Amino acid sequence: MASIKERVLRAIFDRPLKKGYMVGGYRISHVLGMGSYGMTYAAHHKWTGKVCAVKQLRPTKAKTTAGLRSFHREAELMQLASGVSFPRLYEVIEQDGYHFLIMEFVNGRTFEDLIFEDRRTFSEKETIAVLLELCSIVASLHEQGIYHRDLRIPNILDVNGVLRVIDFGLACYHDDPPEEPDWRYPEKQVMRAVSPTADLYHLGHFSLFLLYSQYKPAEKKERSWEEELNISEELKHILRKMLQIERPFQSIKQLQTSLQHLTYKENSADFMPYSQS
Repeated sequence: MASIKERVLRAIFDRPLKKGYMVGGYRISHVLGMGSYGMTYAAHHKWTGKVCAVKQLRPTKAKTTAGLRSFHREAELMQLASGVSFPRLYEVIEQDGYHFLIMEFVNGRTFEDLIFEDRRTFSEKETIAVLLELCSIVASLHEQGIYHRDLRIPNILDVNGVLRVIDFGLACYHDDPPEEPDWRYPEKQVMRAVSPTADLYHLGHFSLFLLYSQYKPAEKKERSWEEELNISEELKHILRKMLQIERPFQSIKQLQTSLQHLTYKENSADFMPYSQS
């Protein structure tokens, strides 16, 4: 959580670049999003007109060793991550004291857009289909020795029915040393663990967003998700393990197997993968 001093410094020094600013051969068009470490823009190549995404390390972060280390680590991990499910890194540019990643522009709708802007709803069966697709994507990362650690609804996109995962700003190698614990924020220790369980935990919360998309409260009293969501006991059990309420899954393959078993148990002859739904 940013301190008051950090928020003031961001307001002064971390202002987005103006439209038309040139980063190498790319002209900034507009802001796509802003995170704790970076600001991302849409840009066009000055000769070809090709659209790309430009991620700028916040100037306040560029003044810290940790911020620069995070920037170079993100570039390294993006180059290492292979497959069509992740954006390609084109260039790393340092210019005017700024630090930029030039990468593929993923033209799709985030699940945050789908749920909160498009008002799309996801049934239990559809949620399981999405999760199974994500299991395959995340498994490919884990096989490369990478944990994403930020699998949230703004970082998972639907591109014409195909899922893509963006933002490697918090990703790490499987053999990285654990982060210094901050016992003020116990959930952060779970989310930032150097372990596959971190990605499973994020996917658990991702799933709850999908399932709550069709929830309509019948009463004002707030209850637990297990009481509010009309889902099968089997899926509840899987979610409890993902969220580490019960003994957690230790690998993405274990989650994948449990979800596949659930779809077979339901004998869903009409069950289709998300990419074909």
